[in-house]
Amino acid sequence: MKRVLVLGGTGFVGRHLCEKLQRAGWQTTVPTRRAVNAAAVQHLPRLTVVEASVHDEAQVTRLLAGHDAVVNLVAILHGDQAAFERAHVQLPATLARACQASGVRRLVHVSALGAQLDGPSMYQRSKARGEEVLRSAGLALSILRPSVIFGDGDRFLNLFARLQSVFPVMPLAGAGTRFQPVWVEDVADAVIACLRDTGLPCSSIGQTFECAGPDVLTLGELVRLAGRLGSRERPVLPLPTAIGRLQALAMECLPGEPLMSRDNLDSMAIDNVATSQWPGLSSLGIVPRSVHTVAPLYLGRQAVRQRLDRLRGGER
Repeated sequence: MKRVLVLGGTGFVGRHLCEKLQRAGWQTTVPTRRAVNAAAVQHLPRLTVVEASVHDEAQVTRLLAGHDAVVNLVAILHGDQAAFERAHVQLPATLARACQASGVRRLVHVSALGAQLDGPSMYQRSKARGEEVLRSAGLALSILRPSVIFGDGDRFLNLFARLQSVFPVMPLAGAGTRFQPVWVEDVADAVIACLRDTGLPCSSIGQTFECAGPDVLTLGELVRLAGRLGSRERPVLPLPTAIGRLQALAMECLPGEPLMSRDNLDSMAIDNVATSQWPGLSSLGIVPRSVHTVAPLYLGRQAVRQRLDRLRGGER
């Protein structure tokens, strides 16, 4: 039985990955600041939840002891320059030093499609710098670059479906930006394929893989799809760039995590689609599933739950 440390194992991708690792027979350790955050995975039989800070090099070094590999899923979508630097550059540097100190060389790092040092957003530039840090560390490294990830429990299609159950029209910045959405299960399978590194056309070590689905859709098309499959489809009102930035600024000022930030809009200055510069999921033996096939399975359930809630509300 192999042992793997999963940073970010309590998040959306992490939950799906941990379940697959269990089925594949891996002993899994998931660090988290508070054990309550791991409620979705701590029931798994071969998984250990440890309260620890992944930003503390000494703690990460101790956690790595006895493990065969480590997966890094930690990422943020919103924040200032310092926040992106901490999550996407400093953490990979901390992890690289901890791997060198503990002797654990195998690392699978989930980055992002569109990561580039001269990218238009802080998110993209910090993701690229984090990749560079890990590539220079002399580890047995595999990098995955997914487009926007969808699936049961996502904060993407589910969010747009919920919004269309409330608002009569969807004012949308970046409506024309193209994406190549990838199913969360395909991303999790890609991580496991890299960890196994057997039966592939070539070794995944030292490789970067673009993780993209078979469909290329604009953001506006994805929003309409979410509405059609979820509650109801609303008209999409594309916003000019200046108005979109004002909308994003207003959202940043609201309490909690913003639905959209100005840095998100900067990211959407370029399409988020596979470039063919790197091998894709097929090189890992994965045939990616279409958003048109998968999304109806979970967005339809959400629509039913919403209708039942409305009925219950009417009864009261």
